[in-house]
Amino acid sequence: MATLTITEEKIDTSSLNALDSSWRVVLWNDPINLISYVIFVLRSTFGYSLEKATELTMEVHNHGRSIVSSGKREKAEADAHSLHQFGLWATLEREPA
Repeated sequence: MATLTITEEKIDTSSLNALDSSWRVVLWNDPINLISYVIFVLRSTFGYSLEKATELTMEVHNHGRSIVSSGKREKAEADAHSLHQFGLWATLEREPA
């Protein structure tokens, strides 16, 4: 007669939580791109108004970085990729809990 043994297995869900959590797209200052170009990219990529794009660009210029978008990881990765396509330096960071 065969005996059936049932064991409990814990599943690591930390990688799932990383995908579900909110992420930020950080735009970094660089010595190459003009302020007017960065404003153009933010307006065309995210549909920001001139005022919003200028505010974010000046934050990058004056403080070295700015959070330009946020959302689920997949969206944040797509946003960062769009900025990379325009030659801008952008990274992701997890929103603080």
